[in-house]
Amino acid sequence: MMKKCIGWKEHISLPELGIKSLKMKTDSGAATSSLHAEDIEIYRKGKKTFVRCKIVHEVSDELKLKKIDHEVLEFRTIKSSNSMAERRPVIETTAVLFGEKWVIQLTLTDRSLMGFQMLFGRQAMKGRFTIDPAKSFLALKKIK
Repeated sequence: MMKKCIGWKEHISLPELGIKSLKMKTDSGAATSSLHAEDIEIYRKGKKTFVRCKIVHEVSDELKLKKIDHEVLEFRTIKSSNSMAERRPVIETTAVLFGEKWVIQLTLTDRSLMGFQMLFGRQAMKGRFTIDPAKSFLALKKIK
């Protein structure tokens, strides 16, 4: 399979989470992708662990959040760019980019002080995409 080229920022769909289009930043320095989430609560139902939180549903002048409940795959300790370690829930969900669908893992964390609501890490890109840091929104240009 030939790898598609993506820019340093793209629009991605996360249909299982109800997100039609979200601006994300590619981050080859991050192993796992991360998604902005607020009011994160962890709970158990039987033997399974779930997360309840608010995620970005729509981005306009202000963020529109919606509440989700999702099964937690595991927890990972992630060291951020400021060297602070944080234990985050990891979920699996379907991503759509360039019309291609596949399952990715996302850590959930508060990214409200960051410029992008989602970082797209190496595991999600592996075997599918290369990055051209001089370009942006190549997937949108392909659709038009």
